[in-house]
Amino acid sequence: MTTTILWFRRNLRLCDNQALIAAFESGQPVVPVYIADEAQTGAASRWWLHHSLRSLDDSLRKLGSRLIIREGEPSVVLAELAADVGATLICFARRYEPRELAAEKRVHALASNRLNIDVSDDQRLHPDSNVATQAGSPYKVFTPFWRASTGLGDPDAPAPPPTDIASWQGPLASLELDELQLLPTSPDWAGGLRETWTPGEEAAHQMLDRAADIAADYDDARDRPDQDKTTRLSPYLHFGEVSPRQVWHAVNRSVGSEALIRQLYWREFSTYLLRHFPTLPEQPLRTEFEHFPWVDDPEGFAAWTQGRTGYPIVDAGMRQLWETGWMHNRVRMIAASFLVKDLLIPWQMGAAWFMDTLVDADLANNSASWQWVAGCGTDSAPFFRIFNPVTQAKKFDPRGEYAKRWLPEIGSSDVSYANPIVDHGEARKHALAAYQSMRDLLESGAGESP
Repeated sequence: MTTTILWFRRNLRLCDNQALIAAFESGQPVVPVYIADEAQTGAASRWWLHHSLRSLDDSLRKLGSRLIIREGEPSVVLAELAADVGATLICFARRYEPRELAAEKRVHALASNRLNIDVSDDQRLHPDSNVATQAGSPYKVFTPFWRASTGLGDPDAPAPPPTDIASWQGPLASLELDELQLLPTSPDWAGGLRETWTPGEEAAHQMLDRAADIAADYDDARDRPDQDKTTRLSPYLHFGEVSPRQVWHAVNRSVGSEALIRQLYWREFSTYLLRHFPTLPEQPLRTEFEHFPWVDDPEGFAAWTQGRTGYPIVDAGMRQLWETGWMHNRVRMIAASFLVKDLLIPWQMGAAWFMDTLVDADLANNSASWQWVAGCGTDSAPFFRIFNPVTQAKKFDPRGEYAKRWLPEIGSSDVSYANPIVDHGEARKHALAAYQSMRDLLESGAGESP
């Protein structure tokens, strides 16, 4: 009997899953498989992945199937599995991280007269689109990308989940989920994550309902960390427990939802940048920043990661991150600006810390966002835009409620709970001087852009 292999990647859901639909429509028994090959996954994301895979397996079992778990290089694992079950088709969804695209190429090499490969694209709102400038080059600024992308029309309506799956009935070896060792053990630091999140597709749908409810107020309240007015959909989108199309259609019905939909396209833009600039996670897209005089400051970096910089909104954000695996987006920008501009520590170090500690640690979004803050990306805030953590706190956390929640040592009237590790005014002068020294070096010809 011939079969179809359904390779789950970052599309851990049944609703609006194009790879699943292609496998179902093959008319053959389906072997769902997840291949553990997560070298780039941080600790918080590994915790989420464990529970997401558990949820997916539960959903598949309700349809008479189950999730096979294997470990190793995907092309090798899939070749062995295809031989074991007599597969004539492998279905999977595309990912855009350089490492994952390379793995995909190796899987494509398995194609033969007997074995076909079907690749879907449901990571983006407009699958298979490749918007570009009139010159044919990729967009490097968000606004024209946004106009071109929205000009493609409304995203397709989400597809419903299958009501049943013809499952492979023969014996098939699978790892137990616990064998992947995705959860922390000694110490078990995930208590805050368990209290904050429920991974899985069912919880994603609940968050989707919440997003629809707050869409109309999103533009006014999304920058206020003291108010619970963000969707918190980012980890569910990252693991593909909900699709971008599902989010678009859920919130588009709300009056005033454009600000929230725009954020979906920012996510799309980050993926687009990584697709066209695969060095995005490591190298500044503005190559002159290769010559920026960053500082080696282990003590400053440690203070930043531990939330003890002496600036309440920065420290509250870093402690929220450590406790819950998530940080409000406005506070992410403030904390990131403090690292790269007040402390002059390379943005790559901050990006790596976020990748390890965020449950929504998406390589494209994280890299593009850090380059934006550092002023070295394609559509970045200029380097001389340096967030003042004190005035930012007064504007976006005016009563200090967010800071007090994560910094219990702050008294009701004491906002100077610790001595700042740097004076922001002096740090700003040093940052601007460092930026000018880079420009002077380039203008002198001594540090030509590579």
